[in-house]
Amino acid sequence: MAEKAKEGKKKHVNKPTSKKYSHYASGKSTHKHCPKCGPGVFLAQHKDRQACGKCGYTEFARK
Repeated sequence: MAEKAKEGKKKHVNKPTSKKYSHYASGKSTHKHCPKCGPGVFLAQHKDRQACGKCGYTEFARK
């Protein structure tokens, strides 16, 4: 019998590393960590406040 070639399967190719990962890999980040959630959860930067997307903790900027 003749051998069948594997048809329909593509070779696995790893995705390139995200550019955002470089901020976390170096250990230095410009964002603050959430005091309630702990390290690993960053506060989002807004014009007048910093907010946690996980628990809703908010720090308002002083004028």
